[in-house]
Amino acid sequence: MGAQLRVYKRRIRAITATKKITKAMEMIAASRIVKAQRKVAASMPYATELTRAVTAVATGSNNKHALTTEVEAPTRAAVLLITSDRGLAGGYSSNAIKQADRLIERLRAEGKEVDSYIVGRKGVAYYGFRERKVTDSWTGFTDSPAYADAKRVAAPLIEAIQTETAEGGVDELHIVFTEFVSMMTQNAVDNRMLPLSLEKAAEEDGAKGEILPLFEFEPSAEDVLDALLPRYVESRVYNALLQAAASEHAARRRAMKSATDNAGDLIKSLSRLANAARQAEITQEISEIVGGASAMADATAGSDK
Repeated sequence: MGAQLRVYKRRIRAITATKKITKAMEMIAASRIVKAQRKVAASMPYATELTRAVTAVATGSNNKHALTTEVEAPTRAAVLLITSDRGLAGGYSSNAIKQADRLIERLRAEGKEVDSYIVGRKGVAYYGFRERKVTDSWTGFTDSPAYADAKRVAAPLIEAIQTETAEGGVDELHIVFTEFVSMMTQNAVDNRMLPLSLEKAAEEDGAKGEILPLFEFEPSAEDVLDALLPRYVESRVYNALLQAAASEHAARRRAMKSATDNAGDLIKSLSRLANAARQAEITQEISEIVGGASAMADATAGSDK
């Protein structure tokens, strides 16, 4: 019985130590969510106004451009998947990967070849384990992305959309990331970055039906679009990275809170078992003492006779 009690106590100590770790990770994730939310909010005005500028320029231009021109029969698409570098975040990365798999399946059903670009060690490991081809990948910054990271990610995507498909380029750019809705809700989504749908961009911006101002472009509208293309892709990638980071921290906080709660429940259960084992041990010792005392009393009474 004493050995069993020691086992319970050892397990309680181990789980208590684990609970302290998960609680600390929960608090760290909670503090990082606030910072990530501020970054998302700070990036939104620039991304919104840039989209408005692109929409205005494209509306006033008759030239075909990679930003806004739909290919009649697209044959190749690029998909950028954003996952996390670290685990312990519940189903955060797996949900994004599943969303990317659905998108890729849909694109292939439309007769398009797909080039995969991956952000985050989880996505890279998933594709590597399944021996899937990855055109390019980036790791090491998913929990706190900077604009420089977005520029690095966007560079090969911009090059691909500006290259003819016969030379290895793509007709479409898609991005899969986890959209931050609230502390409790994060949704894996896929969006087409390019070609930009002017009507959809106006709807997202809340400017549908708005009369856009007329501009005169120097030297030309096409040159303005050429200058806006990298900035537009970079801003979309940066905003997606920031939302993904906020979603990752929220998912990790939720996962660590669940782990902490489960550890507390397990400690209570083991404590009850330990108390029962201790009570049984005490009861057995008392029974042995009473039995011994009774035997001694009987022996003493027999010797007196």
